[in-house]
Amino acid sequence: MKSKRLKLWIEGARLRTLPLAIAPVAIGAGAADSVQAFDLTLTLLALSVALFLQIGVNYANDYSDGVRGTDDYRVGPLRLTGSKSVRPEAVKLAAFAFFGLAAASGLAIVLITGMFWLIAVGFAAIVAAWFYTGGKNPYGYAGLGELAVFVFFGLVATIGTTYIQVGFIEFNAVLGGIASGLFASAVLMVNNIRDIETDKLASKKTLAVMLGKKFATALFLLMIWSPFVILAFFTLLYPATLMGFLSLLLVAPATLIVLTAKSAKELILVLKLTSFASLAYALALSAGLFIVFF
Repeated sequence: MKSKRLKLWIEGARLRTLPLAIAPVAIGAGAADSVQAFDLTLTLLALSVALFLQIGVNYANDYSDGVRGTDDYRVGPLRLTGSKSVRPEAVKLAAFAFFGLAAASGLAIVLITGMFWLIAVGFAAIVAAWFYTGGKNPYGYAGLGELAVFVFFGLVATIGTTYIQVGFIEFNAVLGGIASGLFASAVLMVNNIRDIETDKLASKKTLAVMLGKKFATALFLLMIWSPFVILAFFTLLYPATLMGFLSLLLVAPATLIVLTAKSAKELILVLKLTSFASLAYALALSAGLFIVFF
């Protein structure tokens, strides 16, 4: 019984989304090393913040969508609250527990670096995480989810990882943050394309619902392919980053499926492919930046 319950909580944490938390930190670490300022301790703390925040967001979304009834129509994997497998209050508590762990890791960074203004950034990230689907007027129900993901799981996470190590906004981190943010936004976009019909039933106005499937798919493709334009620029200065183009082995099939899918369930694989493409891209880009000083 306990193992079954633990399995439910692990599934509710949506571990398949964790590559989106790892990717920006990996790029940020590589950017820090490109100016010979890499710090393992600070990188691991930044990674902790990102992972805890991602899991917290997942539980928060599970709770908020579940109590609103949005998940009553969902096509995708099991939701703890929506399936009534776990009490809503327990899921909400889990969300804030992970937000607390993210805050604790962030506080450790502040104490090490002396950058106390980062507390405000961390607070903003947690507020954004909760109000994506939480509160009376969640911005995720108003087509702003992709923008928030781009900012916090792209720019803030990547540039922030580098900044706490080098003390300034580093150009490689900015470019890498844009790429990471585009991948993260692409994952959310294809998730919302999958749920267009069910979200309409639940009155959830995501960007995909507002644009319609045709234009939402076009925007998804723009998001998932644009990072390779950025990568091409990196290869001019850091030839080893060419490894990043291997992630096209995941992007290409994701593109084919999203263009030919006949059912919403087929897009679940695109979610996985895009998420892991983001990680593969980030690890290769980071490795390419590290190799410069090996």
